[in-house]
Amino acid sequence: MKKSKIIFFLTILIIISLIIYLLYYFNIIPHSKYTNADFNIENYISKTDKDNDNIDDQTDILLNVKEYLKTKPQYKSKYYSTGYPDDNYGVCTDVVAFGLLNAGYDLRELVNNDIKLHRDNYNISSVDKNIDFRRVNNLKVYFKNNAISLTTDITKIEEWQGGDIVIFPNHIGIVSDSRNKKGIPFVFHHASPNQRSYEEDILESHNIVGHYRMS
Repeated sequence: MKKSKIIFFLTILIIISLIIYLLYYFNIIPHSKYTNADFNIENYISKTDKDNDNIDDQTDILLNVKEYLKTKPQYKSKYYSTGYPDDNYGVCTDVVAFGLLNAGYDLRELVNNDIKLHRDNYNISSVDKNIDFRRVNNLKVYFKNNAISLTTDITKIEEWQGGDIVIFPNHIGIVSDSRNKKGIPFVFHHASPNQRSYEEDILESHNIVGHYRMS
């Protein structure tokens, strides 16, 4: 085989490999899913049941997020006089807000109350309870001050559990109970109108600035 043909085939192979890698990296090619049991990790059960529905908070938040995402919300940033979106639109913060709401945690009220008590901690010019709880920067402050702070080291896989809250510089989501082959959990999130799935393997490709648990 001529040298030029070898170079051509090697080039094609490299291009195909790169395309496959990018499709996998951007979660277009589905990633295999594993559970806590596959890594001998015990499911975390919260000792708190804030809404008294006989489901612990950690499990409640996880189940609520899954139910919310079954509605297939479309990505759009809008203002609502009711605070919570009511028209099948939403953004990343709504995944967290709806997950917590039906577990007994009304972020609209909780964040507003915390802003009133600790205004200096929040970099906002005017208070508006209908939108403040839907801003990532405000949730960074709220969870840092009011939730259990956990590791941001994704290699400590046993310290990550479905129902946890994970925060990135300009994004937020809920940790899934599914894991990749390394044991690193997937994330339930809503990032853009072009997102193919609400549950994605993204922790390794994002800068994590916060990891929290409600109880």
